[in-house]
Amino acid sequence: MADREKQALAREKRRQMMLEDPMMRVIPKVAIPMIISSLIDSFYNLADAFFVSQLGVNATAAVAVNDSLMHFLRAISMGFAMGAASYISRLMGAKEDEKASRVGTSTLFIGIAFSLCFGLTCLMFRSSIVDFLGATPSAKHYSMDYSFWILLAAPFTTAELIQNQLLRSEGSTTFAMIGMVSGCLLNIVLDPLFINVFGWEVAGAAGATALSKVVSACVLAYPFVKKHAMLDISWRNFKPDKEGVTEVARMGVPAFLRMSLMSVGGVITNRVAGSFDTAVLSGIAVANKLYRLIASAIMGFSQGFGPVAGFCWGAKKYKRVKEAYFTTIKIGAFFGLLLGALMFIFSRNLLALFNSEGNEMMFAIGSLKIRALCLVLIPHEVVMITANLYQSLGRPVGNLLLTMSRQLIFLIPMVLILPRVFEALGYWGAYGVALAQAFSDGLGFLVLALPLALHMMKIINSLKDGDPSPFAKKAAA
Repeated sequence: MADREKQALAREKRRQMMLEDPMMRVIPKVAIPMIISSLIDSFYNLADAFFVSQLGVNATAAVAVNDSLMHFLRAISMGFAMGAASYISRLMGAKEDEKASRVGTSTLFIGIAFSLCFGLTCLMFRSSIVDFLGATPSAKHYSMDYSFWILLAAPFTTAELIQNQLLRSEGSTTFAMIGMVSGCLLNIVLDPLFINVFGWEVAGAAGATALSKVVSACVLAYPFVKKHAMLDISWRNFKPDKEGVTEVARMGVPAFLRMSLMSVGGVITNRVAGSFDTAVLSGIAVANKLYRLIASAIMGFSQGFGPVAGFCWGAKKYKRVKEAYFTTIKIGAFFGLLLGALMFIFSRNLLALFNSEGNEMMFAIGSLKIRALCLVLIPHEVVMITANLYQSLGRPVGNLLLTMSRQLIFLIPMVLILPRVFEALGYWGAYGVALAQAFSDGLGFLVLALPLALHMMKIINSLKDGDPSPFAKKAAA
């Protein structure tokens, strides 16, 4: 009984913070652990890339190829996780805590079972999969080694991501951060041990990542087992129902498509880049990983805004939703400008850490891609925050359009068209591959994010606190 009273007290304290504390205090408090968690996720990939890069360009390219596979595995996990997180935030804002716990429990257990089946199926067709993902002949052996361990750890990756999002949805971002940090630190320690000391090369990097996911999943389970979390995750709450499944699917499908499209966009980019040279593929891959450091920090702010917006919307405090949106954009823009300028200036120095052979082709392509992305970092931030606004308010179509813009609506056409444009103008076509993502981010901001942000602000401005939700009985839009 003491545990339940303690849990109820924690819920009320967290709810008061979300609904009443000054927004300039709430957003950083919720977002900073999320930023750290997002950075940790980037460090996972960077750690592998750094140690693997010492083995040469082919090994680096193998990790790049498997990024697309990892993105698809994450897509499955995040489809479950973010669909549940959006719904749970609104349920807890409306004080429907028991229902939130049932949704969280059902999502976690179903998600783990699904990813287990996915991982085992992919293991049987591993050779064909790495070919499809764009592995060059010289990098295929490394790609096969890396994918084996990543697929074997698929259920733990899903458990880690779903538990992380469940903790975020209730505002318990410190617990979420600790779980992610523990896995990352272990990965950094194990990478050189498995790769260099044991001589497992690329397979060692994948094995280190897989074991880190297992540990991280166990650490994230601790607050649920010990009843320190607001959500009660237990077998007795495994009660899937039509309403819960529908709501999770409504917001989870856009998240799944977004992450899947990262995989599709990555596959197409890898194949086009690899058609020029393995060094071009490596340069694009390393640039993506380095840029992801600052992009993940900005994403942390946008995700920190999500639970606050969901809580406030569920509690019918609409003006506070608007305040949270603009506060997040202001904070994100300041840090985005600072971090983007630093990465723009030191792009070549950073690339040198992952270019043990001093390949000039890799330097040229990687540096161009990083600097172009830094120029559109703040517009990309607005796209991410606006997508999270639609996600948090339960508007899947707007969220889907914004999340698709980066990887499907604009990126894939740019990857296919720009190299030909550059070649027609007498330049190296690989430059077009390097600039494709920056063009995509800029178009996503101008064509979609601004109109959708203005549309939602118009709706929010028309509401008074306490009014019924305008979306309660309407079809998703």
